[in-house]
Formats: sequence, structure tokens, C-alpha cells
Amino acid sequence: MRTGERGKVELLAVELATLAGAQIVAAMSRSLTVRYKGPQGSFRDPVSEVDRGVEVLIRARLAAEYPTHDILGEEILDRPGSSHDVVWAIDPLDGTSNFVNGFPMFSATIGVLAHGRPVVGATWCSTSHLLRPGVYHASLGGPLCFDGQPVLHPMNPTLRRRLAGEPGISVPNAPWDMRKTGSAALECAFAAVGLLQFARFASPNIWDVAGGLALARAAGRAIMVRERDRWREFRSFGRGTDADKVEVMRDWRRPLIVGEPAAVAEALRLQAATQDPA
Repeated sequence: MRTGERGKVELLAVELATLAGAQIVAAMSRSLTVRYKGPQGSFRDPVSEVDRGVEVLIRARLAAEYPTHDILGEEILDRPGSSHDVVWAIDPLDGTSNFVNGFPMFSATIGVLAHGRPVVGATWCSTSHLLRPGVYHASLGGPLCFDGQPVLHPMNPTLRRRLAGEPGISVPNAPWDMRKTGSAALECAFAAVGLLQFARFASPNIWDVAGGLALARAAGRAIMVRERDRWREFRSFGRGTDADKVEVMRDWRRPLIVGEPAAVAEALRLQAATQDPA
């Protein structure tokens, strides 16, 4: 995907993330129907009517603009362009459990992949470094932006202890305080902008993090993935354009860590020292 085309795609991704955010906010004022994906009686993986409704709207817009592009969506399995090398990975509402409980930490995220590599990302967040909702966005080679403006978020030089998005991993004497929001997409954006030194994910879905990894790349963050019992630099979710390989991308779930390069290196060093298997 050429630079000019990436810019056009980024604008559309921002439009779609903004649309998703507006639908999510509007839905908060009404009673929602909630169902659960997991085994009967588990009540562990909620889905609201908003999740599917937002994805339907996004897919309709993409069908008008890029009818041959492929789509990996969390709620709908239909793939309109299974042989195309450009794939839109969509999570219409990440942090659904937070959302249906009225806990205001959730997001909507869109990642665009070219040959499996994240090249464009747009994530609407219920809150941001500016303490208001908005869209973090970026494309390959461009800056990390928030609502159209490059992000400027200088760190307080007197801070000696920062925050990290850790999934319950206890590391003795870690030089950070642990925080988890319940939304992987939100935490990717927060790691990109520097609100979190890093964020670690045990087994994320591709649509949870595809957009956020594009944001992280634009911000100069490190991205490491665990493959074959080793941590390696993340490069892509897969190669090829045939239907089977894109389906493998749908099933991608690997340990991932995103953040400031020095913090990521220290987190992995401490993890190795404690012999944590994750």
C-alpha cells in the first residue's frame, strides 16, 4: 500500500472509529440487550446489541469504499475479499463487559493490514490523555495523532514510578505499578501515547490489537511477540493472501508486549529472572 493510499485509508479508519464511538455513547442512555458467547451459564463473554450494530455500520461503509478488501470482524464472520492482501481488522466495542456495566473504560478499534502487517490504526477511546473521548490514529511512516493533531504528551520529569498494563503477573520489585482496564485496544493506545510504560497481553485476538500496533509503531514503541518459546520482534500476523492464511490470522492468539523499548526490555528481563512461563 503506497503512502498516498495509506493516508486515504487512515482518514476512512478515523471516520469509522468516530462513527463507532458516537454509536457507543448514544447507546449508553438506553437499556441494552446482553447475551453471552461462552458455555451456557458461564456469563463470561458478554455481547451487546451495540457490538453487532456498530460492525454492521462499519462493514456497510467499507463495502461502499473498498468492496474488494477483506474484513476480519469480531462479531460477523462474513469475509467479502478473502483473497485480497488488504485486511480490515475490526473490534466494534472492546471492553464490552465494562460497557454493559457502565464502567467507562472501553474502545472501538480498526486496524488495516497489508500482507499481514499493521499499516493503519484508528482507536476511539472512551477517555484519553486529554481526559475526553476521541480517536488515536496513525499510518505507517506518519505520526501518532489524536483527533487530527500530533500527540504531544511530555512526561513529568519528577516521576519515579510509572504504570504498566500487566495481566495479573506478579513481578517482585518491579519498578512500575500494575493497571488493567479490561480493554486491550485501550491499553495499546495508552502504551502508544505513554500513559502506560508498556502493556502486556496473554492471548489477544487480532482485532483487539491490530489497530493499536499501528499506533505503537508510529510512536516508536517496541512490540514483542512470544513464538516458539521465545520473545521476538513482532513483524506481521501472517503472510500470503489466500483464504486459508487469512483464516489463520483470525485464529491468531499469542503473548504480546507493547511499550517503551527500555521498559519492554526490563519487563522481559524480570520475567525471565522469575521464570514466569507467560
